[in-house]
Amino acid sequence: MVGSVIVYNDKIIGEGWHKKAGEPHAEVNAINSVKDKSLLKKATIYVSLEPCSHFGKTPPCCDLIIKNKIPNVVIGTVDPNEKVAGNGIKKLLEAGTHVTVGILEAECNKLNKRFFTFHEKKRPYIILKWAESQDGFIAPLEKLEKKPVWITNRYSRQLVHKWRSEEQAILVGTQTVIDDNPKLDVRDWTGNNPIRVVLDQNNRASNDSQIFDGQTKTIVFSKLKSPVEKENIIFEVIDFEQNIATQIVQKLYQHQIQSVIIEGGRQTLQTFIDSNLWDEARIFIGNIKIKEGIKAPTLVKKSFEKLSIGNDELILSRNDD
Repeated sequence: MVGSVIVYNDKIIGEGWHKKAGEPHAEVNAINSVKDKSLLKKATIYVSLEPCSHFGKTPPCCDLIIKNKIPNVVIGTVDPNEKVAGNGIKKLLEAGTHVTVGILEAECNKLNKRFFTFHEKKRPYIILKWAESQDGFIAPLEKLEKKPVWITNRYSRQLVHKWRSEEQAILVGTQTVIDDNPKLDVRDWTGNNPIRVVLDQNNRASNDSQIFDGQTKTIVFSKLKSPVEKENIIFEVIDFEQNIATQIVQKLYQHQIQSVIIEGGRQTLQTFIDSNLWDEARIFIGNIKIKEGIKAPTLVKKSFEKLSIGNDELILSRNDD
């Protein structure tokens, strides 16, 4: 997510943003929006991320800035992508452009936290999410039907679907599939359904589970490949005797997945917590008591804030380690 503004004599004369992969970058849209192109030779272009210097899906933005002889470039943060990583800045300096780097750097990094985590840590940005009752349970011990037992109100549930639309993938464990038969889609919101990821060691999930409907790309982690592979269903074999969370994030990185929201169950969530492989935790506390059930994951909340959504409480925690 990149934005750009072009200024001449303290007046904005052009602006643009990167709308979609493969489409023109922010700098291109900003330059194209300037009506009087002669002003570019005396202007300053501000951009939240270092201009690219390589040919990808689009030509290098650096070349366009140099071609238009824009004398001043102000950059929020350096691009961590190894294809760029300072090369854009170097190219601009070599062309005689005055370059300033690191303006509102923290804010620019936060804007693209998924992108930065993917390139710097070689793994997706990981969000943990669960709902627990007032007495600390995420589900009752016994269920009469294969569907979720709702702990939160409908506004919280709609917010979760909004979150799903914002992340590239969603991950659950076998027991969640068996107990709830979830779709893992965004039916209560408008947006793209995330890639579904299932941790199913012994291929216990039924073939007629909703996650195997073929409607959305689904990745299954197991210790052996399924004899039946359907369209849009990919099996990835991992060693369940080794660190499971590390292997999963390595495979998701190979699949070019920049973010994943982990929604359960308890064992799956705890696996990532114990491996300290998480960036955010979003925990709902509903207004019900279960009395006897499956305990919520154990997480030491260091940096967090609390919000109210109707009669639900939402705890947002960040992993600063």
